Amino acid sequence: MVSATPSFRQLSVCLRCIRQPSSSSSPVNGIPLRLLSTSTAARQEVQTNAPAAAQPPATFIPEYMQKWGTLDPNRIETKRDERRLMRREGILPIGSRRRRAALRRSSLRNIPEVPFEQLPYQCFQEARKILQEDRQEKLKQIETQTLRLRNLVAQDPAMSGGVEAKEARIRSMKNHINELVILADINDPMVKKKFEDGTGDMNKPIYRYLADKKWRQYKRLVLEQRITQMSIVPDLLPALDLIVDVDLAFSRREVAPGEFVDSLVSEQMPRLKIQSFEPGEKLITVLVVDADVPVPEKDGFTYRCHFIAANIPISPTRTSVPLIRIDHQDRKATDPSARHIALPWFPPWAHRGAPYHRMAVFILEQTEAKALNIAELEKTKRDGFILRKFIDIHGLKPIGATLFRTKWDDNMTGVMQRAGLVAEVDIEYKRKRVEPLPYKRRTERMR
Repeated sequence: MVSATPSFRQLSVCLRCIRQPSSSSSPVNGIPLRLLSTSTAARQEVQTNAPAAAQPPATFIPEYMQKWGTLDPNRIETKRDERRLMRREGILPIGSRRRRAALRRSSLRNIPEVPFEQLPYQCFQEARKILQEDRQEKLKQIETQTLRLRNLVAQDPAMSGGVEAKEARIRSMKNHINELVILADINDPMVKKKFEDGTGDMNKPIYRYLADKKWRQYKRLVLEQRITQMSIVPDLLPALDLIVDVDLAFSRREVAPGEFVDSLVSEQMPRLKIQSFEPGEKLITVLVVDADVPVPEKDGFTYRCHFIAANIPISPTRTSVPLIRIDHQDRKATDPSARHIALPWFPPWAHRGAPYHRMAVFILEQTEAKALNIAELEKTKRDGFILRKFIDIHGLKPIGATLFRTKWDDNMTGVMQRAGLVAEVDIEYKRKRVEPLPYKRRTERMR
């Protein structure tokens, strides 16, 4: 019967291994031993790094593989050469077979490489022919519809069923022509390439259509979610249809919709980027409203207007709205009608202990691009500002919005003092203690 206890000879061998560990010259299983050490010994580093400096031996290539010659992964065009390249070199060919064939023949003939529009040859070019034929068909339809539109415009309204019916037909035909213009270029690979590279001309309908489609697929959905989740609609407006892309930034810091902004950062006026997807120039009004101004007397909230700027032009190619630069220009302007800012920027602020404030930024389109009277807008009161009433009085249309949030922080005291709100600095809001119901009160008898 074999004993379960180890013999004295086995224990002595184990102790000898521990007391005399193998050196790097005679490692155990090829690995040098390091007992209770966190750093490598100098001699081990030299011996370990020395073999790494030596170049590995060259891979042996059989003689029959050497007869295959040079195999360029950019220029092989047959299936046999592709298999040989993967077998001998262990790499895959680059690009499609037709592209490699075109590059190989161009190099053999010593001619420049084929441009993007002409690569690869057969299938791609046949597809381009079909797309070109479809584009020519759309262009003929555009010419026909344009001629019909001219005839309709010159036609007597009585023959068209009245003025309203004629205007409805004109609108319908214009929309159909715009749709044909987009369909004529939407399948062009060069159009898609320029749009993806960001070099497309926004004056052209196709690039405006692609940009609008991309915006509606993600950014607009996120913005709508934040506006609805934080109750900007219906607290400030009953409904809001967003048709322009609005990006908000303070200096170089871009602000996502609903993000908290430090009071020291928001003390300066923001910078807006407004991307319009409709042709032509518009005049807009920019409004910033605080939707959470506490009213302790009524145990509720009201609104405050922090900024109003009007008569600001935007277009698909004119997207930047630098409010700080506009403020500097207004200070230098001698003509009151040339100014844009009606109510200067008032820094967002919040009391200690109060909940966060929602700062909503609205973009309002001025009807028929008519300029507003800045002198009348200057009479607008900041406290108790009602956005619905302001829109109805001046005939504006909300087309875009974004928002950010502010709350009490370490820099709020300095911001409020510089804004002339010294009396508001020491005010602190606390939650009101709610008395329990009578049957939930603990009395002496219950104790």
